[in-house]
Amino acid sequence: MKIAVAGTGLRPTHVLSILRDEMPEAQIAGWYDPEPVWPDRLGADVPRFDSVEDLLDATRPDLFFVGSPNAFHLDQIRAGLVRGIRIFTEKPVVITLEESFELAELLAEYGTDRVMVGLVLRHSRHMADLRDAMAEGVLGRITSLEANEHIAPYHGAFFMRDWRRMVEWSGGFMLEKCCHDIDLYNMITASRPVRVASFGGRRSYLPENAPTSNAENEVMHVKPSVWNSVDDAFHSDGDIIDFQTAILQYESGASLAFHTNLNVPDEHRRFCIMGTHGMAEGDFVRGYLRITRRDGTVFADHDYTDGAATGAHYGADRLMVRDIVAFLRGDRDSLPVGICDAIEAGIAALALDQARIEGRIVDLAPLWARLDALGLRQ
Repeated sequence: MKIAVAGTGLRPTHVLSILRDEMPEAQIAGWYDPEPVWPDRLGADVPRFDSVEDLLDATRPDLFFVGSPNAFHLDQIRAGLVRGIRIFTEKPVVITLEESFELAELLAEYGTDRVMVGLVLRHSRHMADLRDAMAEGVLGRITSLEANEHIAPYHGAFFMRDWRRMVEWSGGFMLEKCCHDIDLYNMITASRPVRVASFGGRRSYLPENAPTSNAENEVMHVKPSVWNSVDDAFHSDGDIIDFQTAILQYESGASLAFHTNLNVPDEHRRFCIMGTHGMAEGDFVRGYLRITRRDGTVFADHDYTDGAATGAHYGADRLMVRDIVAFLRGDRDSLPVGICDAIEAGIAALALDQARIEGRIVDLAPLWARLDALGLRQ
């Protein structure tokens, strides 16, 4: 298994380290990064190339790992598709509505089976156990949901210092960070948002809230940033938000209230799913999932704090890689998430920012009609 890599930052080198652990036969054939960060983590003797095209033409890899900043994904994915190479891309796949449809048109031509995507939370123990319960009909029909993603100041400050602070590079915070969450609730409702509204802005990472002690300032630099970064999260030139509240109505009739905040000292990532016959409540950070029938009896009470659900993405990074390795080896027929799911989650995230910026309810029906016309899910 030969792998070509675009991007040498923390995320691609981390995921690839797990992949090589789970798949010893995998070899890094070459990499491309105009401003390399940690290329030594890919291997001291792995060759560097001056362009993605040169990389792919020279190495003819079995897998092309796209781990570069979001703004570069579309062109790099295109380069892999036209050469008939299987691709794994990090999320979010693209950063605008226009790019979403450009990618969809490429997939209509080259096939959705050519691209895997790193929406890692679909692989988590929380979601695997929830899918099993839903398959048994424990929740019944999903009626409403509430959820959040609240991250601690060390992580929020990272976003305000990192390249992700700029919408032109990341696509915005809702897309960059919360596309995981939107994807999960699309999965759980088995539908897509048809109308969305959203409110938010920046209230925490402002000059008047800058740390006044060395200890607090050190917290704001715990998570390192490299490419196109700035040093001060509170005097940043970034244009992303640091809090947002969203309301989504789904094709199924269900609704979701979602909240995100980048300055929560005791962070959590909770969800509560209400159905006609039961409910499920869980927290990725605090490591539990409790499923209750409507008569009050407990169907399942999962505790994921045993160590297997700790680490990056609550243990889901390794679970994702294991699933992908099994898929590449032919030991499983499909993955829990696909590129079409990623496009749909991305479109929903972008629509939420449109609703926030324009101060109106956004109707997604025309966007879904345009996407469905390409026949990607046939």
